[in-house]
Order: sequence, then C-alpha cells, then structure tokens
Amino acid sequence: MGTPLESRQEQAEAVVDRLHEEYPDSTISLNYSNRLELLVAVVLSAQCTDERVNEVTADLFESYRTPQDYAEASEEQLAEDIYGITFHNNKGGYLKGIGERIVDEHDGEVPDTMSALTDLPGVGRKTANVVLQHGHDIVEGIVVDTHVQRLSRRLGLTENERPEAIEQDLLEIVPESEWQQFTHLLIDHGRAVCGARSAACVGCVLADICPSEQGDSEIDLASGEAW
Repeated sequence: MGTPLESRQEQAEAVVDRLHEEYPDSTISLNYSNRLELLVAVVLSAQCTDERVNEVTADLFESYRTPQDYAEASEEQLAEDIYGITFHNNKGGYLKGIGERIVDEHDGEVPDTMSALTDLPGVGRKTANVVLQHGHDIVEGIVVDTHVQRLSRRLGLTENERPEAIEQDLLEIVPESEWQQFTHLLIDHGRAVCGARSAACVGCVLADICPSEQGDSEIDLASGEAW
C-alpha cells in the first residue's frame, strides 16, 4: 500500500508534479477549430469516447458551421448525422436547442460565462468548464470527468462521490495555476495506467503515495470495494 503525503495539498502537488513528467504533452483530445465546434464536441463526448466523437465530428463540422445551421436542422436529421454517438437522439435535440439559444439570446456567439453556458441544453458544469478554459481562456474551476472522479478518490484527494463536490475539494488543494492541466493529466494517466476495471500499479509513478495501490491495499478507494 502506498503512503499518502501528510496533507491533501501536498498529495495533490506531488501528483501534479509527477504526472507532468510522465505526460509532458498532456492536452485536450477532442478535435475542434472554434468555440462552437468545441462546445458541440464536448456535449457529444458525454458518456462517449473522444475517439468516437472525433470520428463523427469530422463530417459533422463540414455540414454545420454556424449556430444557425444547428437551429434550422430538425432533431431527427441531427440525430442521424451524429449516429454512433451515445444517446444520439437526445443529443440531436441538445444541438438544435443550443443552436436556437445561441442565435436568439447570444447574437450567434458561444457565451463566456458559467451561468449562460449551463443554461444551454445538455450543458452542465463540466462541459461549461471545458468551453470556458479552452474556448475563452477562462479558468474558474476543474473539469471532473469520470477519470478525475476515479483517480481523485483512489489517490485520497477526496472522499466525495459527486463531481460537483469533488471539484470543490480539488479547488482547495490543487494549485490554481494547475486547475486546467490537472484534468488532462489525470485523464492521460487514467487511460494509460489507472483504468476503471483494473489498475497497473506495478511501475505506476504514483504507486508509493497511492492509498489504493494493490500491493497491500485490498480496497479500491474509487469504488470502496475490494480489488
């Protein structure tokens, strides 16, 4: 079993430093060329892999270039155009609604505040944080996706389960200058080493400070269940 550092703040800083060395080029993996494409890609990525989203949006972004394009399309047509994306029928409706709201309420521009973004169909705090960070260079929170949720619990950075509560815990211990990068680092490590169903603890750069390390620990703190 790894031994966490004395405080959660020290633990978080060590995690960031080590993962920076392990993943020096860590960044967002969705493909986009403007704020609208970023917003659409992030909405589609909910419960869907980034790889699949990138495959679908390669054609989608050729056909839909403005909020008006999404607003004028039918939900059925949009659902067909994003077929293969998880919950494509629901997300087709979200895209149409997003297009309509941006046209009607934001002069055709993707809004730049948390409240305005989370008022859009299908946009929660996680999605809004991504759009603010990568579309507007506004960093006011930490994106808590499934990887961040899992690894933060495994590493002893939080005991909370809900993404909103986890984010608040992380904001108190992760250096503000690392709020954006923290998410990408944990996503990369979650994909490469610390998976949902199994973790490759042997050789993991965080094993010696991870309270869930399988060498001695019988419990995966992410789930609270036995390995």
